[in-house]
Amino acid sequence: MTLVLSDLSVWRGRRQVLAPVNLCLPRGCVAGVVGPNGAGKSTLLSAVAGLLPAGGSVRWQERALSPQEVGFLPQAFAVRSRLTVLECLLLGLREGLGWRIRPEQVSAAERMLARLGLAPLANRPMEALSGGQQQLVLLAQRLLRRPVLLILDEPTSALDLHHQLQVLRHVRDHAEETGGVVLVAIHDLTMAARFCDRLLLVEDGHLSAAGPPAQVLNEAQVARVWRIGAEILTSREGRPVIVPH
Repeated sequence: MTLVLSDLSVWRGRRQVLAPVNLCLPRGCVAGVVGPNGAGKSTLLSAVAGLLPAGGSVRWQERALSPQEVGFLPQAFAVRSRLTVLECLLLGLREGLGWRIRPEQVSAAERMLARLGLAPLANRPMEALSGGQQQLVLLAQRLLRRPVLLILDEPTSALDLHHQLQVLRHVRDHAEETGGVVLVAIHDLTMAARFCDRLLLVEDGHLSAAGPPAQVLNEAQVARVWRIGAEILTSREGRPVIVPH
């Protein structure tokens, strides 16, 4: 196992908003964080990223992670900047830029833009982009750094179906290429089941289930947690497909 959460918990005043979480995830794993609105998904992700005061520990191969090894994309964002898209990507490498930007850094940023279909926007100012375009650029910025722990809070919320599939494929590729771990909060249960190795079900501030998608997304559990009737089909890849009634 690579990523180990031990008794990770969060308190706000006298109220515990995240009960102790104990979890182990292997290298190359994409773990989807699912659950109803207000369940504590963002709190869990922020605690793992080190952005909230939390009890317990987050360990990577039996050591603490440095901030440079973590890439975090929050749920809420709005970029009001005249920086170009290319400059925004390079800003993500600020720890290694020094006084001059090396040609290989520019080339790496350009390749990442091309990979996500953003090359035509390279010289556009960030403030001129749509919310979905900004979301893609900010994801590209995180991927360019190649973090060992990538944490994404609803990275497809502003995207159409084509770009949702594109983003989740790139997230999948990142985990496989780097051997890192990805934690991604996602509301679309079928998308979560298709692209994630494991699902972490968060309810009322508790991690109530963790395991393969087919284990977590059974009809009884979907009905109980999301309060809907659902038929669970199987895709041609053998993954659950959730059809709500």
